[in-house]
Amino acid sequence: MKRQARGGGPLAIGGSSAETVEDRTGGGTEQGPARQLRRRLGRADLRAVPETRRALRELLRHWGRPGRSEIAELLTSELVTNALVHTDRDAVVTATVGPRALRVEVRDFVAGRPSPRVATDDGTHGRGLVLVQSLADSWGVQPHGVGKAVWFELDAEAA
Repeated sequence: MKRQARGGGPLAIGGSSAETVEDRTGGGTEQGPARQLRRRLGRADLRAVPETRRALRELLRHWGRPGRSEIAELLTSELVTNALVHTDRDAVVTATVGPRALRVEVRDFVAGRPSPRVATDDGTHGRGLVLVQSLADSWGVQPHGVGKAVWFELDAEAA
């Protein structure tokens, strides 16, 4: 069963802050509780991209079929990079992993709906959402009062 990620504990106001918490919202199953990574990313702090990947890798150490966690790392780094580069504001990444599925949500504080587009001539920009669209089992954009959340889900057992 897929479910929307819920907020965790307190977040630091400046810089990057991370926590991994057991889900206390009742979202676990008979196969075990969901686990969550929640990190506040500082404005334009691109060092947060590899730090977030490492934290996600640790969270997903024993999750899913081979290759699923690598896809999750790639897609998460694309969404985090987009949020930091295109908004010039803080962002919050939340990854909730359960026995059957992973949901990653990157929330920023700027209005405007992103959309997949063709890569630029230099090949370094424009492919993030295309990768998310191609590799995620589902994905979308959820508007919030201030800004939006771009999210994706991966099934643990998909090929």
